[in-house]
Amino acid sequence: MLVGMSQEKLGESLDLTFQQIQKYEKGSNRISASRLYDMSRILDVPVQFFFDDMVRADAAGAGKADKPSGSFEMIEFLSSPDGAQLVRTFSEIESPEVRRNILDLVKSVSGIATAVPD
Repeated sequence: MLVGMSQEKLGESLDLTFQQIQKYEKGSNRISASRLYDMSRILDVPVQFFFDDMVRADAAGAGKADKPSGSFEMIEFLSSPDGAQLVRTFSEIESPEVRRNILDLVKSVSGIATAVPD
């Protein structure tokens, strides 16, 4: 959904059913490295895209992990119908000033302080 492709279309491109794609997405079935590479090519994203939300082991101490960055929640939202529609619609706004005003409005509504430019 994030890149504008349905599970059915992705499945067709990989010669799989959309149910198989759903199982990959939910983690019910494991996915091979070659299949993951094929998906990244079809979706036009780097393979790393699929791992961005994973907790990374700390190089200094085995077993320690970084705190999640919140990117999972962001990707989850962007993958939702509302998030995908919001991004598509927002990207169609040509005026940088209008975009900035909308961003300021959203920040205001969400409680995030808006920095005043110098």
